[in-house]
Amino acid sequence: MDLCVVTLAERPELASLLWEMAETWPAFMKEDPAADLVYPVAATEWAEFTLAAVDGDGRLVARALSVPFLLGGDELPGNGWDGVLWRAARTRRRGDVPDTVSALEITVRPDVQGKGLSAVMLAALRDQAARLGFARLVAPVRPSGKHLRPRTPMVEYAAERRQDGLPADPWLRVHARAGGVVGEVASRSMTIAGTLREWRAWTGLPFDATGDVEVPGALVPVHCDTAHDHAVYVEPNVWVTHALR
Repeated sequence: MDLCVVTLAERPELASLLWEMAETWPAFMKEDPAADLVYPVAATEWAEFTLAAVDGDGRLVARALSVPFLLGGDELPGNGWDGVLWRAARTRRRGDVPDTVSALEITVRPDVQGKGLSAVMLAALRDQAARLGFARLVAPVRPSGKHLRPRTPMVEYAAERRQDGLPADPWLRVHARAGGVVGEVASRSMTIAGTLREWRAWTGLPFDATGDVEVPGALVPVHCDTAHDHAVYVEPNVWVTHALR
């Protein structure tokens, strides 16, 4: 596929197409309140860190988002994806100098999935972070096969390896092949809470009994509490670190 990957700083006119692109994210994944800190201004405040891939006909086929933030040490936050969003917003608000870039997402249009575009976009994120002078790119990775085994602890799942030593999970394996080092589990990387009515709307499931509910696309069960009319999803991710120099 003839592909051109650009930043929104280079092609700001593509910004309006980013969120119109077809995608396969479960509806509940768009309800994390921390995302409102970055996503509405990703195309302006972090245009150099937001990538778009267009094909030979100029159609958007993939996007990749990342943000710079001040970590100030080597220990990556246990609140993973949410933590990166909070730190990126705080870094910019305070005028601090960021020392790390974190990937947020790579999304490929459904009709061109399975063609290796995720790896292309990951390489582009790495190259762009290095071009901007950063020594490492980190990622709170959402393993692509984990939703098929929601009851398996993430620590156990992330540690699984193939005979060649690479991670058993396909998305973790892409990161490893790109030079990423699989690290600790971010046990509370994303927290999504809602009323039972909201969860029913997001998932089409009844949410009518207290306990754990397995939701399609969720990496772990969602905890439902009918007495207090809420359900909470706490998603674990896996930290992967890419050294860039």
